[in-house]
Amino acid sequence: MSENPAAPARPIAIIGGTGPAGMGLALRLARAGETIIIGSRDAERARQAANAVTRRIGGKATVSGMENSAACAAADVLMLTVPFEGQAPLLKKLKSSIAPGSILIDASVPLATAVGGRASRTVGVWQGSAAQQAAELVPDEVSVVAAFHNVSAELMGGDNPLDCDVIVCSDDPDAAQLTRELAAKIPGVRAIDGGRLENARIVEQITALLIGLNIRHKGHSGIRITGLPPQAYR
Repeated sequence: MSENPAAPARPIAIIGGTGPAGMGLALRLARAGETIIIGSRDAERARQAANAVTRRIGGKATVSGMENSAACAAADVLMLTVPFEGQAPLLKKLKSSIAPGSILIDASVPLATAVGGRASRTVGVWQGSAAQQAAELVPDEVSVVAAFHNVSAELMGGDNPLDCDVIVCSDDPDAAQLTRELAAKIPGVRAIDGGRLENARIVEQITALLIGLNIRHKGHSGIRITGLPPQAYR
C-alpha cells in the first residue's frame, strides 16, 4: 500500500514584508523550511523581495510575493512587520481579507517616531499596547500574538545565529505555542511564554530601550532572560 502524500506546508504571510524586519523573518523562516508569502502594497515589489530571498537561500526555498490582501487570503498565519504608524490603517484595510480563525503575529512597536519623536521612546496607546490595538482592529475570530519585538532586524537579515530571546504574549495558548515553535526554528533564538497579550506593553517598551543602547554603544543588542528552568523555553 502506498503512503499518503505529505500534507502541504502551512503558509506564513508576512504583511508589509519588504522592510528589514519582514525580509529578515522571511529569510530565517524560509531557510528553516517554512512556506513564506511576502506581502506588500505593491505586488511587483513583493515578488522582487521573494526572488531576493530565494536567491539568498537557494532552490529549496518556498517563497512567493503578493499584494497584502491577497497574501492575507492565502494564509491563516500572518505576521505584521510594519512601523506602528502604518499598523492601524493597514489592518483596517485588510480586515475583510483576514479569514476567521487566523493567527496574527504582531511585531509593531509604538515608537515616538510615529509622532515625530525619538526612536528610543514609546508613545502611549489607548488600548495599552500596539498588539492590543491590533486585537481591536482584526475580526473577533482572529488570535493576536505579540512577538519578535526585541530582535535586531539587521542581524535577522544576516546569516549568523542570533543571541536573543523572543518573548511571546497572547491570550490564545495555541497561537502562542505555534509562534514559539516558529521562533525556535531561528538559530540562536529561544522563545519564552510571556503570558497574556496585555504584557506586550512591557515587551514593546524594551524595544525602545534597546534602540537607545544601540545608538549609544553602536551595536545590535537583544535580550536574554536568565534563571528559568529549561521547560520555560519549550
